[in-house]
Order: sequence, then C-alpha cells, then structure tokens
Amino acid sequence: MTSNACRPKTALNTRTVVRDKMYDIVIIGGGINGCGIARDAAGRGLSVLLIEKGDLASGTSSASTKLIHGGLRYLEHFELRLVREALRERETLLTMAPHIIWPLRFVLPYEPHLRPAWILSLGLWLYDHLGGRKILPASTRINLRDSAAGRPLKAGFPFAFEYSDCWVDDSRLVVLNAMDAAARGARILTRTEFVHARRGADHWSIALKDSATGAASACAARILINASGAWMNDILAHRLDASVPARVRLVKGSHIVTPRLFHHDRAYIFQNPDGRIIFAIPYEQDFTLIGTTDIDFEGDPGDAIISNAEIDYLCHAASAYFEKPVTPDMAVWTYSGVRPLMDRNGTSAKDVTRDFVLELQHDRTKAALLNVFGGKITTYRRLADEALRKIGHVVPMGKAWTASAPLPGGDLPVSGTARLAAELARSCQGIDAALAARLARTYGTRAWRILESAKTFANLGEHFGAGLTAREVRYLVAHEWARTIDDILWRRTKLGLRLNARDQDRLRGWLVNEIDTTNALGV
Repeated sequence: MTSNACRPKTALNTRTVVRDKMYDIVIIGGGINGCGIARDAAGRGLSVLLIEKGDLASGTSSASTKLIHGGLRYLEHFELRLVREALRERETLLTMAPHIIWPLRFVLPYEPHLRPAWILSLGLWLYDHLGGRKILPASTRINLRDSAAGRPLKAGFPFAFEYSDCWVDDSRLVVLNAMDAAARGARILTRTEFVHARRGADHWSIALKDSATGAASACAARILINASGAWMNDILAHRLDASVPARVRLVKGSHIVTPRLFHHDRAYIFQNPDGRIIFAIPYEQDFTLIGTTDIDFEGDPGDAIISNAEIDYLCHAASAYFEKPVTPDMAVWTYSGVRPLMDRNGTSAKDVTRDFVLELQHDRTKAALLNVFGGKITTYRRLADEALRKIGHVVPMGKAWTASAPLPGGDLPVSGTARLAAELARSCQGIDAALAARLARTYGTRAWRILESAKTFANLGEHFGAGLTAREVRYLVAHEWARTIDDILWRRTKLGLRLNARDQDRLRGWLVNEIDTTNALGV
C-alpha cells in the first residue's frame, strides 16, 4: 500500500529566475484557488505571477474526493446559498472541461433508522431545483432488488434514492487553469518558495528562492494574494508578519483506493450513524475510491498521512453496506489532504462550513493583501471572480469572462469525449481503445499534440508501461510543468496505480536525463 504517493519525493533542477519586475498581482499558492485566480486575472489584462513551492496541485487540491457537486449534506446545515452556487457551477464547469469532468449518478440506500425518507426526498427535490439544472438528469427512486446497483449491497436495503453530480480529475483541473493562465500572459513558477514580503504604501517587495537550487530572486507586486491553502497560518505569521485569524481551522480528509468493488458505472453515498457520509466511487476503471474523513489537524500539512484509525473507519463504514467486507489490506493506495476552513461556531470538524472567505487588507498607507480561506473545488471559479471584484478598485481590469471559455482541451461537446477517443484510435495504428480513452479523458483535444504525426504506437517513443510513452512524458514536461515521476504518475495521470516498481525506476532515470538535457540546452 502506498501512503500519500501523490506528494513529490524528488526535486529536479528548474530554471526560475525572476528579475525585479512589478506585477499587478503576485499569487502565493499553485492549488485550485491560486490557479483559478491567475487564469481569471490574466484574461482580464492584468500582469500576473503565480509562485508555488512544489508542484501544481501538490497539496490539498489533489487530495479531494474528486467531485464537482452541490454538497447534498450541506442542506442539513441550511447553507442554501453555498449549495445553490455550487449546483450552478456544476454544469458551467462541465461545459468548460468535459474531458476531465463528467456526469455521475449517485445511489443513496435508504436506512430507516437514520434520516427519514421524507427528509431525503425533500432534500433531493431542493437539490434538483436550486441550481437551475439543464444537462444533468433529475433525482429518482430505484428498487435495489431489481437494480444492478443493489447487487453489491447487503440484503435489507429495499430501495434507494439516485441523483446526479459530477466527477472531476482534480489535479488536472488545477493544471489546466495554470496552462490557460500562462497562455494569457501569466507567469507560473513552480518549485519556487515564497520567502518573505515587505509591505510598502503602494506595492510589495517580494523575496523568492528556487526550491531546488536555493537561488534567490525578487519581484514586486501592487497586490499580493495569499492562496496558500493549508499553509495559510505559516505564511501570515512567519512570511508576512501578519496576524493569524483565530477562526482558521485545519481539517484533514483521507481516502483509500481498493480494487473495484462493483461492476456498474454509478457511485454510492452511504450514511453513517455518526451523521457523516462517505462515498464509494468508480475510479480509474479498475478501482474504487472510498472517502472521506474529517479530523482536526495540527502540524505541517505536508506531513499529513492517513492514520490506521481512519482506514478502519472507512472500511467499517463501507462494510456496513457492501455484502463483501472492505478490509484494510485491500487498500492499494491512500492519500490525505488538509483543508483550511473558517470555523465560526466551534462545531465539530464535519460541521465546519466549506464556504470560502476573502479577507482584503488595504488602505491608503498599505499595499493590498487578499487572503483566501476555505472553498471547494466546485466553486473555485466563483471564488476567483469574487476575489477580482474585491480588488477591482486597486487595479483597473477587464470584465468577467471565464463562465463561457473552455479550459485547454475542453473545446468539445459535453458528450464528445468518446467520439474523440475513437478518432485518436483510428489515427495511430497500435493505440488500443483503452489508451485512446485515457488520452481523450486526460488531454481532450490536446491529445492531438501528443500524437502529432505519429502513424504507429512505436512512433511515440519509449514505452514505460500502461500506455505511457516518451512522447506523452515530453509533452507533460514541456507544457504542464512536470518535473518528477510523481508529478507524472500521480497528478498529471494516475498511472502510479498501474506501473510496477521496475517501470517507475526506468521512467525516473529517463526523466532525469531528459530534464538535464533540456536545462543544458537552455530550453
């Protein structure tokens, strides 16, 4: 079992020289919020620099439950505005990136001793109608005795509720936002550490350091945006000499991945006696993703790993529903992430709001600082829009634009990925249906840039296993800031689940040589 394999374990040399340039905005943090703001701001004509100490999405943004959803359980906490905004965003994001986001039906088995049927029916009626649903099908009630969804479950669940949300490749969503930001003029610096910033009356003087070489550099910004996520407290207290809001709360969420537990394309949402819910989601064709937990966390968020107690909790919760018990030894991969949430009421971790909070510090004597707290992947685009609204009086900028602009590779119909996969397979002899589908799902129309003029699979270069070729790796290095095998195998793809240790070692050696050669050429 690999624990927290989504975190990079090696660092290759990168070229990140920054001169004393003045930017409109400098953003700390290469997660979904930082990259979303960078994309939006660059598209409005602002000069933008984003700095990330590791890889894009190497923190919490690659450790989600992989859902674009309204948050059915948030209705119980009367967070109607949050649910409404998230539901509206589902279909907006689906049309922006249909290659990495797709509809998914969720099955909620009825447990009479937990939430009453009328409460669930009312909640799903609201869920269907709050967000102006146009593409996704409505909720319904199904007989589990006659449905494929009932076969993996224990006897005794006579019916279930079924509703729609969406699945997302979370780390690729981050990378695509960064790619589009860069295409619109933003500068994206990974493996670059934010050291400190000195605040003047009208700008920030910022010190940076290359994480691999230690080389120092500097820049300036009219506005500094702190989107460092779970590292928010450290940035405020030790890098900006600013006060840390007492209401910031770190909450760890963990997941396990097992071999496939059922053979249909729907996901499950299971209620637990403690009031929490967990999901069991089809994952990477041959696996099932189970999560998440909610546990208060202290320490360095980069050190967060799943505990044995969390594994036992997830296994026990899933085993309460599945006929075949889920046991800890079935986990082939685990991952954990830490969320910085705003705790207004001192409630339990599971009840803390997932809404975002934007805190702007600005007056005539101090340059502007915007702190970004909390948020969900589903509402990242709305968060970015609101962040730019907040600073609109500081720097002039263009109008909002992201709602109707596809992300890289997403210039497809919502149902067009299967057709693209078929076209890819026909274009290159030796590409089987599984590989063509993976390329289409991962890169969308950008897959053509990987295949280019290749007529056969052999033209794609060295094969590292599971369909990963030198041509694809070179694309990731050249266009997606990939530098280590973990960048490639756990964030740009999930092929770490499929490549054995020998293949990974071979890829590691090839990649080191490739990047050293690239750096030597000054590319």
